[in-house]
Amino acid sequence: MSAQRLKLAIIIGSVREGRFGPVVANWFAQQVDDRFEVDVIDLAEAELPAALPPVPPAVNPDMPRPAGMSDLTERLAAADAYVVVTPDYNRSYPAALKSAIDWHFTQWDAKSIGFVGYSGGSGGLLAIEHLRQVFNELNAHTVRNYVSFPRYYLLFDENGQLREPQEFEAAAAAMLDQLHWWTSALVAARAAQVAA
Repeated sequence: MSAQRLKLAIIIGSVREGRFGPVVANWFAQQVDDRFEVDVIDLAEAELPAALPPVPPAVNPDMPRPAGMSDLTERLAAADAYVVVTPDYNRSYPAALKSAIDWHFTQWDAKSIGFVGYSGGSGGLLAIEHLRQVFNELNAHTVRNYVSFPRYYLLFDENGQLREPQEFEAAAAAMLDQLHWWTSALVAARAAQVAA
């Protein structure tokens, strides 16, 4: 295990009014052990325009971005790994999350990503499968394990606590183990590339 704590950004992907994402993100943050330093990023606090930049971030990584996006960009860049908390919207993931992804490139490059999904019957798995394809294009590594909350509204109580947490805590621990392994490997690989 690395002596230095890795920086993990937990991204709340839904920005709509009445969203449940902050409850899920808060639960997941409580599952993270001391191998990681946690930063919870709420996309509702960032300026995420529907229009994309005129030049892709892969071509111009330091492009001008909206002033209200600078904090998001800095926090994404500082992270060693990410966990995306997402619902299913019409069998995919929220538009605000796609905007946040598409306005960045180097921030995701050669980093590891895990997922926590929640929704009705699918538990966010439809969104997660789409996100795997997107992040693969950005040269990020998505870990195999995930956490899924089908019919989340039955699983959490009125205080935002899981009624029967054991299965979900085990899933979170398994994902965090994979995320730590891959993140450690990728941090070392990026450092070696810089030193070469």
